[in-house]
Amino acid sequence: MHARLDPFSAAPEAMKLMFDFSMKLKSIGLEDSLKHLVTTRASQINGCANCLHMHTREARAAGETEERLHMLVAWREAPLFSEREMAALGWTEALTRVADTRAPDGDYERLRAAFTDKEQVELTLLITTINAWNRIAVGFRMFPGLKSKQHAG
Repeated sequence: MHARLDPFSAAPEAMKLMFDFSMKLKSIGLEDSLKHLVTTRASQINGCANCLHMHTREARAAGETEERLHMLVAWREAPLFSEREMAALGWTEALTRVADTRAPDGDYERLRAAFTDKEQVELTLLITTINAWNRIAVGFRMFPGLKSKQHAG
């Protein structure tokens, strides 16, 4: 498989804006462990190998366990996640699949019970951003070590 395009080379100013926004989101008040779970789960749903590679490595480096990372795909059945984490994961799935789910009231009520208004917005921005990165990476076939067709020799 070859990458289709290097978006950082093709549109550096636009990609810098996206990157800078993502870096600023890292400083929001949500727990790092929660951010790792959310970005990994959205990337699983979207089938984004690049983001899964990156976010699972970051999660492990921050102390996340292999067991929780492996069970993330079945978080509803695995007794490994807190109520707050499950609320965030439910909201992640609802927004990542928004065309199908329409962000159900039940998922929002669970979110509202576990997060302040400010945290709800921050989490929603995090979910929105990882979904954007997933679409960029999947669309252009980005993965560490792959060369783009235009640069492949």
